[in-house]
Amino acid sequence: MADRSIIHVDMDAFFASVEQRDFPHLRGQPVIVGGPTTGRGVVCAASYEARKFGIHSAMAMKIAVQKCPHAHVMPVRSKVYGEISRQIHQIFLSFTPHIEPLSIDEAFLDVTGSKPLFGTAQTIGKAIQKKIFEETNLVASVGISHNKFLAKLASDLDKPNGFVIIDKASTQEILDPLNIKRIWGVGKVTTNKLNQIGIQTIYDLRNYPSDQLHKIMGNQTDHLKALAHGKDLRSVVPASERKSISKDHTFEKDIADNQILLNTLFDQLQHIATMLRREKRYAKTVTIKIRNHLFQTVTRSCSLENPSDETELFWQTAKILFQKYQQTNHAPTRLIGIGLSQLSADQTGVQLSLFENKKQTKMKDIDQLIDQINDKFGNQTVTRRANDET
Repeated sequence: MADRSIIHVDMDAFFASVEQRDFPHLRGQPVIVGGPTTGRGVVCAASYEARKFGIHSAMAMKIAVQKCPHAHVMPVRSKVYGEISRQIHQIFLSFTPHIEPLSIDEAFLDVTGSKPLFGTAQTIGKAIQKKIFEETNLVASVGISHNKFLAKLASDLDKPNGFVIIDKASTQEILDPLNIKRIWGVGKVTTNKLNQIGIQTIYDLRNYPSDQLHKIMGNQTDHLKALAHGKDLRSVVPASERKSISKDHTFEKDIADNQILLNTLFDQLQHIATMLRREKRYAKTVTIKIRNHLFQTVTRSCSLENPSDETELFWQTAKILFQKYQQTNHAPTRLIGIGLSQLSADQTGVQLSLFENKKQTKMKDIDQLIDQINDKFGNQTVTRRANDET
């Protein structure tokens, strides 16, 4: 396969930077964007000034304001962020149609076929970074390499407003000294396990005997080794072409409480079902993924009779899959995730009933209402719980 030219663009402290742009008195000040400081509010974004106090996304707002009492706490303005994100996406489209959004504020671009028109990947990356600033007055960090892992890593090496290129000649020189936490997908639990066997850096991981590593990391070994060597065969997949949508979570401590697992699974489902509806797509297959404390991973799937975009229908299916898993598996869980696949742009083949189920109609209305509220006021403004009776 010929070398690809991949660019990863990551907007720096996106939500917080938008607030500082729109409200000049916030510039240079610690800014936290998120939910209420009481109850279950969480941090969605923190400015670089706030990060100096140890504040980060997903932290409880209660803790964040304790760490930095003088921080400016701003509500999430999803509509504003969404409009800017679409504006940035149009900038991407002016250079390539091969765009894989990772979230509202970052994306991969494959510019291999764009080079005859616009010049080198470096030239294109600089032009994108410049155009984003000129049109939005916001800064982005840009990473460029021959694969997705290295491009994403590069964009994170010199924030904010960074511009880093990792070519083949410099790959190991850049990778080897880095902490293993820099590897995409390596979280706290995996880091701790690797640290316990003396692996601190990517160099350590690259040179650790594979047979011994397999005893600790199981089927993750080959993937981690490949990344440590700077190898990643994944291609840039535009959202319109992706076959599935999923989300998972690795716990800091192994979990044996089924209610915690169900709550986590439901929160993940709400997130991906909302994304599905925003893309005006439907899914036919529900899959759950569970990895236990021994790194043994199990997946369970079930296909619906017809494609759907309804959270409740997905949830009832996911609960059955989870309950069947728990009947024969009782080991503590370190990772849980859920995915929707067999995506389509319509509900072709759906058999319509003369008398639509009242509960089904109610759940559709609830989905629509929650989506509307969260689009206007923020993604976490309204959520449901896994044990809600509806």
